Amino acid sequence: MPGVVVIGAGPGIGRSVARRFAREGLPVALVARSEATVRAVADDVAALGVRVVPLTADSADETALCGALDVAAGELGVPDAVVYNAAVVRPDEVGGLPARAQLEAWSVNVVGALTAAARTVPAMARRGTGSFLVTGGMPEPRPEYVSLSLGKAGVRTLVELLHLRYGPEGVHVASVTVDGAVAPGTAFDPDLIAERYWDLHVQPREHWQREVLHQAPPRAGQGLRATAP
Repeated sequence: MPGVVVIGAGPGIGRSVARRFAREGLPVALVARSEATVRAVADDVAALGVRVVPLTADSADETALCGALDVAAGELGVPDAVVYNAAVVRPDEVGGLPARAQLEAWSVNVVGALTAAARTVPAMARRGTGSFLVTGGMPEPRPEYVSLSLGKAGVRTLVELLHLRYGPEGVHVASVTVDGAVAPGTAFDPDLIAERYWDLHVQPREHWQREVLHQAPPRAGQGLRATAP
């Protein structure tokens, strides 16, 4: 039975997304850089009674990430959904990081998502169904988070490109833009955010959205922003 692949399966959004899909009975493949991290999340998700495949790979390492995704496909089949949740989150101002550090952040924030899409989305397109969902952020660029602002802008463009290429073949490509610090018990509780991913995955094709903004509860007369198909 195909399932979901969560890349960046840490203790926050990654774990909550994995648990949300697992509650629907879907098997889960988890990819994280640290074996200790992925094992802890795997044990948590497995307690829900689904099959879990824990895998380790650095999302900036093309060979390692592709290898992990190939193992996931071999174990579970072509995934119903792939969630790319890996990111380098750190404050840095203009000129605050050397070029190498900026490239390293870009390799995780954007290139890793491109690598994951190139390895998984074509097979979903051949089948005619599937979701490729990316954790976004920084709806507006912030000068104290230069590398992250650039990365999230790149991810937004990547989602559009993938939608244009694979949307007509049945793959729903979208992002969940998280406009705040993730913390349990707040408006940015990872379990609340995980609902956005499931909602996107099960959206009827005629109502597909390419971006959903998760933010603090709006004031009267305001609502969640979402881009139209």
